[in-house]
Amino acid sequence: MPIDIDGLSFEELLELNRRVVARLKMLESMQAHVEMMQFNLGQQVSFAHRGGRILGRLVKYNRKTVTVVTDDGQRWNISPHLLSPVRDAGAAESSPPANGKNKQLR
Repeated sequence: MPIDIDGLSFEELLELNRRVVARLKMLESMQAHVEMMQFNLGQQVSFAHRGGRILGRLVKYNRKTVTVVTDDGQRWNISPHLLSPVRDAGAAESSPPANGKNKQLR
């Protein structure tokens, strides 16, 4: 059922916009949660970065991201849809580039 917005006032359009944005944020949050639950705390994961793969352990669930710590202690906040479970640890790099101390990828 389409909504006729042509007759809405400026204030009504602002309220509609606020509600649409809130709904989209909620749906995005739910999707991130579903993606996060595919991984367990402590699980080895990898993600692509600058043409290579970074290997680490998932240590924390955040609101929209997860925190991954590499073997050398660097922390990365990563969107869960960018993660892959690690089956063969030899297939991924064990640490990020020297300037990758606390990057956030999205």
